[in-house]
Amino acid sequence: MRIAEWIKSLLFPPKCVLCKNILENGEIDLCKPCRCDNPVYKRKSSRPQFLDSFTAVWYYEEKVRSGLLRYKFGRYRSYAQSYGRLLAMVLLEEYPEGFDYLTWIPVSRRRRLQRGFDQVELIAYAVGRELQVKPVPLLKKIRHNRPQSGLRDSAHRRANVLGAYKVLTPEMVSGKRIVLLDDILTTGATASECARVLKTAGAKEVHCAAMAAVRK
Repeated sequence: MRIAEWIKSLLFPPKCVLCKNILENGEIDLCKPCRCDNPVYKRKSSRPQFLDSFTAVWYYEEKVRSGLLRYKFGRYRSYAQSYGRLLAMVLLEEYPEGFDYLTWIPVSRRRRLQRGFDQVELIAYAVGRELQVKPVPLLKKIRHNRPQSGLRDSAHRRANVLGAYKVLTPEMVSGKRIVLLDDILTTGATASECARVLKTAGAKEVHCAAMAAVRK
């Protein structure tokens, strides 16, 4: 280990991206309790409309919720690499046959300026590094809508995102199998709307993978 890296490890020891406990030697991204005890998502047959499949790393509960909110709103951008590694492992398991494009659900320009970054884009590029696949921006958010987190009713959530996205280059997606990344899936309204516009543009299949999903 270089001296600079050794000093950095002493001053800023690596911490678990969920509970913030200092990692023991040999631990990466997660401490042992968080790796073993947090609710791992179990694939179900039900899925949001227009999606061919959906999967996630965890259920959106307890320490998972705290860690993702800290990343999303607390500007813990360094978490993206860890989350990317964890999501990449899920993609390898769920989609061993591969896909044509890896993309993500983008935030609006205004929200990106407010937050300082697009949290799912950072995860997408981290996933891409792990899978040696370059993520491709296929969607653009063209309407700054209310945050979905403030809407509890699924019908209002669907209406809130209707027409909020467009496909950047429709000819690129025609006949393609696409994996769409998200951070947190609650009702699935946003992912469903993105899948709808991709399929309207000619995409053959749209699959979604997120860091966490609400247990139903």
